Amino acid sequence: MTGTEEKTDLKNLTQDELVTFVESLGQPAFRGRQILAWIYRPGITDFEQMTDLAKEFRAILPAHAYMSRFTDYVTEVSRDGAVKFGFRLDDGFVIESVLIPEEDRKTLCVSSQAGCAMGCRFCLTGSMGFTRNLTRAEIVNQICAVRDWMLDHDGGELTNIVFMGMGEPLANLANLLGALSLLTEQRGLNFSTRRITVSTCGLVPQMLELGRKTKVNLAVSLHAADNKSRSALMPINDRYPLEELLMACRNYPQKKRQRVMFEYTLLAGINDSAETAQRLAELLRDIPCKVNLLSMNEAGDQKYTSPPHDRVLQFQKILRDAGYTVFIRQSRGADISAACGQLAGREKQT
Repeated sequence: MTGTEEKTDLKNLTQDELVTFVESLGQPAFRGRQILAWIYRPGITDFEQMTDLAKEFRAILPAHAYMSRFTDYVTEVSRDGAVKFGFRLDDGFVIESVLIPEEDRKTLCVSSQAGCAMGCRFCLTGSMGFTRNLTRAEIVNQICAVRDWMLDHDGGELTNIVFMGMGEPLANLANLLGALSLLTEQRGLNFSTRRITVSTCGLVPQMLELGRKTKVNLAVSLHAADNKSRSALMPINDRYPLEELLMACRNYPQKKRQRVMFEYTLLAGINDSAETAQRLAELLRDIPCKVNLLSMNEAGDQKYTSPPHDRVLQFQKILRDAGYTVFIRQSRGADISAACGQLAGREKQT
């Protein structure tokens, strides 16, 4: 990304903040809305391109502001068509995003932090430790860069955004909410809230705040059906145990047809038994939800392995027989370490 510390990165500002910014320069409020309508268009890199701004205002803007963007990034293409993007931040750390093209949609998996502090035992990102939160600009610039890459490669239109990349999105809630405002603003990136999903490992207060302030879809990483097993896999469960997490899911504000998506990674011999599936079916009772099953994506020297496919099918059948909508999510990009739990950007080597 490019920019100067003394200047304001306009990609970090919501519409209301852009209005305040232009007013601080002696301009009327509508100029902020005009700028927002320009800065997220493909190919806009210079204030001189913003032809409906007064010429005098365009002349003074570069002294006060800039528009950051990712330009120096690397890509890897999987055998299954998934594309992993590595974006180098100004401080040298690398974050990763994954584009998942499907017949009826093109989904981008976005990172919200450099590293992760949650320490989930089966996740390679979690083993990195935590570096820092991403800014709003660093979040939205992932989407902008991939959108532009798709335009250059005849990749079609980006349809869906999932916050399931590096980091715990709700641990960076303020910047996440700012980024969501820019993603859903008509003058910004103009995504429907129906096309955006935020995943969490279970930060209950932040989860409820997300529901009060946005209408995006919620995905909850569950991965176990009792507190002992979940705490062994996910340390966050010691702070917000299953009873508290599931009560928050029951009370989560949703539109009439929305459902909480529970994500459940199956680990051989750990959480994949028929008894566990039956216990899970009881736990989720009365929660408007869907369940996503995913076999463990093996990475590094982790001790966990994937169960046989017939056990995955058995787990799915038990939940379906109990009345749940259950998908088996096909892992994408595993050959380039782009699958769930495999993202692990690294610090710049000097």
